[in-house]
Amino acid sequence: MAYLLASPRSRLERILDTIVDLPTVLPPSVAGIALLLAFGRRGLLGPVFDVLGVHVAFTSVAVVLAQTFVASPFYIKSAALAFASIDADLLQAAALDGAGNRQIFRHITVPLAWAGLVSGLVMSWARALGEFGATILFAGNLQGVTQTMPLAIYIGFEVNIETAATLSVILLALSFTALLLAKALLSRAR
Repeated sequence: MAYLLASPRSRLERILDTIVDLPTVLPPSVAGIALLLAFGRRGLLGPVFDVLGVHVAFTSVAVVLAQTFVASPFYIKSAALAFASIDADLLQAAALDGAGNRQIFRHITVPLAWAGLVSGLVMSWARALGEFGATILFAGNLQGVTQTMPLAIYIGFEVNIETAATLSVILLALSFTALLLAKALLSRAR
């Protein structure tokens, strides 16, 4: 998707770019309701999943879908910017030297876009890590099944502030460590 959006040429690609951006501006509760209306038992795809014996809403799959839905624009936009920044002459030179599309993508495009791909991954992971609204509406808050750290912090804040503080410190440490690793990867890539 990011590679396609790197150089939007048609109206369809600009519309697709707008659709990719949509989860970024949607209130989290609207995102959760939208996912429920799409993947819930009575949702748009619910009957199809029901025939297959698959239930998505209020499962761990729903947690992943909610987090992916709200976080993917951060990755896609960062990757698209990285792909768009690659000099087209380099890709054309590789093609003239006999490299196929897959070789060009694997050996030239991805290495040149690596910093943007890693940055997008970190940003989307950070957004997914803090997701609350869409997750609670679409996946619920079932302890041991769909409860995420932000949901556990929220419940802990209502019940026991020490639990909320401890979970917050753990989340802070994980986030800090992830950022340090990402920055190390980026500096190594440069």
